Amino acid sequence: MAQHIIEEAKRCLQCKNARCKKGCPVNTPVNEAISMLLSGKLLEAGEKLFLNNPLSIVCSLVCPHEKFCEGSCVLGNKGNPIHWSSIEYYISDYYLNRMLIKPNIDPNKKVAIIGSGPAGITIAFILASRGYDITIFELHDKIGGVLRYGIPEFRLPKNILDRLKDQLINMGVKIRPNILVGPVITIDDLFRDGYKAIFIGTGVWNPKPIRIKGESLGNVHYAIDYLKNPDVYLLGKKVCVIGAGNVAMDVARTAIRKGINEVYIMYRRGEEDMPASSYEVEYAKLDGVKFEFYKTPIEITDKGIKYLKTKKVKENGEEKLITLEDSEGLFEANSIIIAASQGPKANIVSHTKGIEINKFGLVRTDECGRTTREGVFASGDVVTGAKTVVEAVRFSKKVADAIDKYISKGQ
Repeated sequence: MAQHIIEEAKRCLQCKNARCKKGCPVNTPVNEAISMLLSGKLLEAGEKLFLNNPLSIVCSLVCPHEKFCEGSCVLGNKGNPIHWSSIEYYISDYYLNRMLIKPNIDPNKKVAIIGSGPAGITIAFILASRGYDITIFELHDKIGGVLRYGIPEFRLPKNILDRLKDQLINMGVKIRPNILVGPVITIDDLFRDGYKAIFIGTGVWNPKPIRIKGESLGNVHYAIDYLKNPDVYLLGKKVCVIGAGNVAMDVARTAIRKGINEVYIMYRRGEEDMPASSYEVEYAKLDGVKFEFYKTPIEITDKGIKYLKTKKVKENGEEKLITLEDSEGLFEANSIIIAASQGPKANIVSHTKGIEINKFGLVRTDECGRTTREGVFASGDVVTGAKTVVEAVRFSKKVADAIDKYISKGQ
């Protein structure tokens, strides 16, 4: 492993105008970290990455690097780009075991963080390092949000999240698990108890139905629910996943690993149109997942999915998808898992005055995460809808600065 990392790092051209850094949503200092690594400054490299992105180790495993840093690497023009994800993981893994940020907590600077997904963890690390007294309120028994309950173990080992938790505790962060903020503890309660600012990072946990007949049958499940705890599901020998995003790939690959003999993905368009990253699609194929393209579901039955065939045609120079008449068929499957995106829950906004949401139920904020209620901030998927981890980090860094400025100004 180490030899591979060194060899890969030595391929870096150390570009003065590093396209890899510009291609990253959080401007990861790729070339600088590589230079430090090769100079024997591994700890310093890890610190540099962590201060820029507290979830660097997570991003090294789950980021779509081909769209960002690696996709921008100049070496990719005529050959293979630097495999930065492997280098980043090596550096960040080393640093996470050795980082030491001593707590310097000011009890008069209390901040409540609701939700411990990518946004919540990022803000907790940043503000705790600045002396804020942080309490994380988490609905589940462990922190991580979508990182723990929405990304499979084979993509993101959960011990990484446990190590991040240990570091947060070492920095003085308090964690309240199994607590629902909204109907149990309200936003008003938090302000009453001395919190100077409140951050909402509750993610998107409501599965979006596709609204076809049969969706309530006993052989139908939703992707976000399945990924939380796949071991409790009895799916049978043949499963069909409706959807073609990264979540659909995660579900299909998880089902394969849980012993399902046949796993299919049904999509109304072609492979070239799939929203999932090309890497995730290729890995799904390697795992044995099969694909049913140009089929749109119209009804779910106890025996499987009724569908109509589709076809792409050009009209007036524009490509459009049409449904073919008299093309109905039945795709037999023991279980169907719907992976058609997610939306936010209303636990907080339905019990709080002054926090506006848009037509999709997402919290309205300005460019720095300020909601329509003073002292309440938000970022992550509950604001933007489902995005990548690194995009949540990018926005959350701005929000952390805005919270810091808001409380400092108030004091």
